[in-house]
Amino acid sequence: MTDASPPFRLSMTGVRKRYGATVALDGVDLKAGAGEVHAIIGENGAGKSTLMKILAGAVQADAGEIRIDGCAFRPGSPHAARQAGIAMIHQELCLAPHLSVEANMALGIENHRAGVMRTRLIRNRAQAALDRLGCDDIDLRARVNELSPGSRQMVEIARALMTNARIMVMDEPTSSLGLHDIEQLFAVIASIKSQGVSVIYISHFLEEVARVADRYTVLRDGRVAATGAMRETSTARLVELMIGRRLDEMYPRSAHTPDAEAPAAFEARDIHGRRLPRGASLRIERGEVVGVAGLVGAGRTEMLRAIFGLDPMPRGEVLINAKHASSRSPRRNLRAGVGMLSEDRASEGLSLKMSIADNITLGGLSGVSTFGWTRPRRQREAAMRNTSLLATRMRDPSQRVGELSGGNQQKVALARLLYRDVDVLLLDEPTRGIDIGSRALIYRLIAELAAGPRPRAIIFVSSAVNELLGVCDRVVVMHRGRIVAERPAKKWTEHEVIQAAITGRDPSAREGGDAHAA
Repeated sequence: MTDASPPFRLSMTGVRKRYGATVALDGVDLKAGAGEVHAIIGENGAGKSTLMKILAGAVQADAGEIRIDGCAFRPGSPHAARQAGIAMIHQELCLAPHLSVEANMALGIENHRAGVMRTRLIRNRAQAALDRLGCDDIDLRARVNELSPGSRQMVEIARALMTNARIMVMDEPTSSLGLHDIEQLFAVIASIKSQGVSVIYISHFLEEVARVADRYTVLRDGRVAATGAMRETSTARLVELMIGRRLDEMYPRSAHTPDAEAPAAFEARDIHGRRLPRGASLRIERGEVVGVAGLVGAGRTEMLRAIFGLDPMPRGEVLINAKHASSRSPRRNLRAGVGMLSEDRASEGLSLKMSIADNITLGGLSGVSTFGWTRPRRQREAAMRNTSLLATRMRDPSQRVGELSGGNQQKVALARLLYRDVDVLLLDEPTRGIDIGSRALIYRLIAELAAGPRPRAIIFVSSAVNELLGVCDRVVVMHRGRIVAERPAKKWTEHEVIQAAITGRDPSAREGGDAHAA
């Protein structure tokens, strides 16, 4: 860049950060122009979150320089970063669900005169921010917990615009969104980009990154592996840069054949939840991986929660190895050989303040205890054994789970399930927030569990249709609480799965025929 060239909106140079013996960032450079979408790509633990925490003032860098519009900037706190025009849209949205949209948007930027809130001014600013995003259909008086996930995200972005954000960081913004909401988000990104806002976009979904980003920076082991224009690269090349090797087989399959002659490993009959599902039935053989597709709100998660006993099940029955099982208690289901991975790892899957070893063994301390006394050495060994299967990046098993990246937290949640050694696995979005290299590892693990000497039965819920078709033996589609279509995975196309999810009909059914519940 010549002296006559305008400065970058954001320039981070030589940023370093060390946590004890762990080097999180080792001289990272990042530059983004005004009105540019710049993607940061990398495996879990590559340094993406640390770099953004430094930019947002939540973490102090050990060395390096930050400039915004050519002016030196060293954020001493998140408040100072917000004042400088930096907004963070976190993967787990920072909204108060019991407050109204208007109240949420005003938090931290309350406008008052002599201690009296200027309610009308705040309301006008909030409405203007929503209008700017084309979201004038969102009611300022509605409580946030009444909104769809996509609308909640629009509220978070609108709140950032109220602070006159010049740089907006979006961390895994589509991980909880359905297809319609993702399209709306991309339209909003294009809109704020045209208004001169710089967007730093972090995502493990490389297809989305290729569509939305102008430039990219790949981080690997705390260093910049590459940077360049998105139109000049390919998804395959980005994968190689991320993991430092070629990824020849994204969806590995171990040879396995479901045992249809033996009693079903798992069977759910006419499952009803408090609201959803509505009469869902599902049978899974040993050694079979069954994928569950559907739009957000179709009842996929609710079905798993009802089966496992996390939510009420007014009607229906569950059979494990042809024997009736209680679905009223997660503890009893675990003892019966059923384990569940919740999509909400922060609230239900993990205790973030406890150590990795405690999280993994907490539900089965008898395996690491003698006469009721926990043996720390056995506990560490169990944690190391199960986390190593998932290549979890951590200092040691005594590290607090809350200190790990989101993707590595997900791996600990999976390792906890592996430790329980269950026969039936209910996996709800198991690759959410996981980088592409780790996803391939998880797919391989699922295949091995299905094909092992004691074949497991696995239900795999995912919003990513391509991974369901790549990993599963059979895919069922849910619509408004019911299973409306079912086929072997190899007989589906992505388009047909989405069509069934939207319409509630099996595209292969005869014209005028009704799709039946499986």
